[in-house]
Amino acid sequence: MILNCVTIDDEPLARECVANYVREVDFLNLVGAGNNPMDLTRLLEAQPVDLLFLDIQMPKINGIEYLKMTPNPPLVILTTAYPNYALEGFQLNVLDYLLKPFTFNRFFKAASKARDYHQLLRKPEVRDTPPGPAADSFFIKCDSKYERIFFADILYVQALQNYVTLHTTRGKYVTLLPLKSVEGYLEDQAFIRVHKSFIVAIPKIEAIENDELVIGAFRIPISRNHREEVIDRVVKERLWKK
Repeated sequence: MILNCVTIDDEPLARECVANYVREVDFLNLVGAGNNPMDLTRLLEAQPVDLLFLDIQMPKINGIEYLKMTPNPPLVILTTAYPNYALEGFQLNVLDYLLKPFTFNRFFKAASKARDYHQLLRKPEVRDTPPGPAADSFFIKCDSKYERIFFADILYVQALQNYVTLHTTRGKYVTLLPLKSVEGYLEDQAFIRVHKSFIVAIPKIEAIENDELVIGAFRIPISRNHREEVIDRVVKERLWKK
């Protein structure tokens, strides 16, 4: 399987770096390059694009702003020298975040993630009916393997386009399944939707700080629409008062 990709960056050396790395990866095919998101619009209209390497700080419009106004973009890997944009990119469902200057090994890891996710998008989901309320586990299909997942092991679930990543105490599992369906499967369990892209296990929440949940080393964003429900369900009944 070959992924058609595009690189958008206002720095010629940065575009050349990505182009050189792409040539070393047999499952990537560079079909275009540009120095601002307006070039990207033209490239997306001209041919199918599976993967986008997108800089953030650019003239006219930056990469984050472009993603906010673009429906159904291809898979996106951000390339930037500014780490402070990581959380915002995370909330926009970007696939990965490459901090300049990045090595070929780091680039290859991000590209491989894109290939794996793209393969998942082309596979059927695992099943049609949710588990019964008494079940302590369920199966999902990860690539060619059926994985058993225990409810008690789940830390949180993250949505990315039409598939989800289940972050568990045993590792991460990616499957083709919309978050809405996952929410239905988990409705009889101790889980809560905290963001349009995140469901978390209530017993695994260690702290709530500003607009984020803390689960181990992970920080999960809480959207404004879900904050009141999160406080009510997670904190209210357990809060010690004077």
